[in-house]
Amino acid sequence: MDERKRDSMIAYLRHRMEEFGIKPDDLAAALASESLPQKNGRYRNATGDSWDGNGEMPQWLKQAISAGQSIEHFELSEKPAPAPAPQPKKQVDWSNDPFAGSRLARPDSR
Repeated sequence: MDERKRDSMIAYLRHRMEEFGIKPDDLAAALASESLPQKNGRYRNATGDSWDGNGEMPQWLKQAISAGQSIEHFELSEKPAPAPAPQPKKQVDWSNDPFAGSRLARPDSR
């Protein structure tokens, strides 16, 4: 919505609020008392779009799947998956290094 349309809408809403005797505090209290409904869904993307799995698949999910992403990537679980445990670094056995002691083994050799 461009700025001019937004300003026009605000002016209209203020006029209607005055007409019905609604004060900004009344509006704020009403909005605060309403709880926003949670989007129930089986799949959700990073921007918050969701799909419950019923009906036609939404465009954002079709595009992601056609780009190679799996549908399981977007599936919501009951509880978050635990973070994978860090893997220890693999130890390298340098005892059989054929270049040990040569100029090739030294990092400053040119």
